[in-house]
Amino acid sequence: MRLVLGLFIFLVVLVAPAAAWIPNDRGQSGVPGGWQQDQWNFMPGTGVDAPRAWDNLIAAGRPGGRGVTIAIVDSGVAFRRSPDLNANRFTRGYDFCARKGRGDDACAGRDRNPDDEYGHGTHIASTIAETTNNAHALTGLAYGASIIPVKVLNRDGDGDEDAIAAGIRYAADRGAHIINLSFEFGSTTFEARQIPRIAAAVRYARRQGALIVGAAGNTSFDEVAYPAALPGIVSVGAVTEHSCLAEYSNTGTKLDLVAPGGGEDAPLLGGQPGCVPQGPHGRTILQLAFTRKNKRFRYPTSYEGTSMAAAHVSATAALIRASGVLGPDPSAKAIEGQLKKTARDLGTPGKDRQYGWGLIDAGAATAPPPAR
Repeated sequence: MRLVLGLFIFLVVLVAPAAAWIPNDRGQSGVPGGWQQDQWNFMPGTGVDAPRAWDNLIAAGRPGGRGVTIAIVDSGVAFRRSPDLNANRFTRGYDFCARKGRGDDACAGRDRNPDDEYGHGTHIASTIAETTNNAHALTGLAYGASIIPVKVLNRDGDGDEDAIAAGIRYAADRGAHIINLSFEFGSTTFEARQIPRIAAAVRYARRQGALIVGAAGNTSFDEVAYPAALPGIVSVGAVTEHSCLAEYSNTGTKLDLVAPGGGEDAPLLGGQPGCVPQGPHGRTILQLAFTRKNKRFRYPTSYEGTSMAAAHVSATAALIRASGVLGPDPSAKAIEGQLKKTARDLGTPGKDRQYGWGLIDAGAATAPPPAR
């Protein structure tokens, strides 16, 4: 998990194809549809092609992923305070980190109020499900999905194994179809045997049928961080606005997919067409979220990372499930396969260490199969 202050060096305005549904959310410009100038990560070409996916879901009668439940296991969600998260789509959550703990125990106390004190979880929730087509703020990729807010990180963004494991099990028991884990254990010496309770919780959630998505990590290691490196988790790296590996993103053989995370291009060996590791940097991931200092809801430009990338994959997985392209009740394995099969290949042809199976494409992943 990495929060990096960033500035917009330049602004690219993209417009979705005329046939696609364009929500009226105004973004920073205040103009209907102005979100397109802010959310490069949702646009065709630079991002995941949300407009085509939204069209596909509307045609399927499940707009925005309606009927799918996503658990956001993070620092909680300030959905009651946010001016653009519809509380009616939030089911009862839980706080496994009600107070800041001491020593190696980052969390202490539990209660039923998973309110966000840090900001990270609210940003993740907004990327996944911010209210869409309400002529306000920005859009959410799976805006019709239901969200279970599960707090396992404290006001400093720290968590411990017991809280995280309990949060994953809670999400599974509450019927989450998708579980998003946008955090990492960043040490190069970290091993799976150090988090046996989290590993067991992941196995339990998979047996319950949940697809689990994790952030690959933001330390530029050629190795996916835990818990995303655990078996049973779809690991997600980050790309920039230029569809290039982000300089902070972890890579490696366990990397499954990449998604928009924003920021600076990585200097890859041999170079890559269109990538500019010396700048200008691409934009960060913009959502309406609160700034930690004063808890006011604004458009912070500090969010970039594989945490943000993982949120795109979780939302796309929800859209796949709701679209019906894999049948009425697809397995987690089938949804994972669809994500990989429809990803846009980047870098070396086929699966590789930098991009996994490629950049997720929500439009392609939710497209109905051609008529025979």
